[in-house]
Amino acid sequence: MHTAAKLLQRREGDTRTGALLKADQITLRFGGVVALSDVSFEVGHDELVALIGPNGAGKSSLLNVLSGFYKPSQGQVWFEGQNVTQQPVHQIARAGLARTFQGTHLLPRMSVLDNILVGRFMHMRSSLLSAFAYYPFAHREEVAHRDYAEEILDFLELEHLRHHPVGTLGYGIRKRIDLGRALAMQPRMLLLDEPMAGMNTEEKEDLARFILDVRDAQRIPIVLVEHDMGVVMDIADRVVVLNFGKKIADASPQAVQQDPAVVAAYLGEST
Repeated sequence: MHTAAKLLQRREGDTRTGALLKADQITLRFGGVVALSDVSFEVGHDELVALIGPNGAGKSSLLNVLSGFYKPSQGQVWFEGQNVTQQPVHQIARAGLARTFQGTHLLPRMSVLDNILVGRFMHMRSSLLSAFAYYPFAHREEVAHRDYAEEILDFLELEHLRHHPVGTLGYGIRKRIDLGRALAMQPRMLLLDEPMAGMNTEEKEDLARFILDVRDAQRIPIVLVEHDMGVVMDIADRVVVLNFGKKIADASPQAVQQDPAVVAAYLGEST
């Protein structure tokens, strides 16, 4: 049983309905290549939406548009009722949209705890000078951030590894740390780009459990890009399917499994 009380309390009582994130007719071009064509979908509060499709379908490009790394050629992105289409990445992150990438991009010589603390950077208010001088308010802030990071370590069952250099740990653990760093940002929504790529079955099951804990216990909505269809069908509330940059389905996992267009494009023709 997880004991991250403050993390759970922070999400308690959030009963809002409707779309938290909305992609509206997103088109993305790179010269003459159309990576995304008129893609629209929404993500509600407490919802876990999986983005699937063949390699090159535009899944990562869509996450890059949602998080501000790419600016769409046409269309708009709305987050919590605000148009964030042209906002820089750091402003979108401050608004509460956290993103992980296919690679972990962690700091291998730093400890697990310090890597989690990197995610607290945007919430830090003390200057470098006040931190070096160790003023009382800077000390209080450091303690608060470390307490928050410790809660995340507990939530992800990493507390026994807090002082281990990340570079000495296995790939599955590093992916869990990557999730923890994103959680340290106190996001309103998580965008996870193939968080289980390269994992074995046991590692996938562990991370899937933690992702469900994030959605269910912390009530953070998630957009998940994932190739493992077994994982997608087990944990997603809704599945959005892309093919050649176009949306071809947006439905429950059960309905998507039976959609002929999806079967032909991604799951393979039945025999």
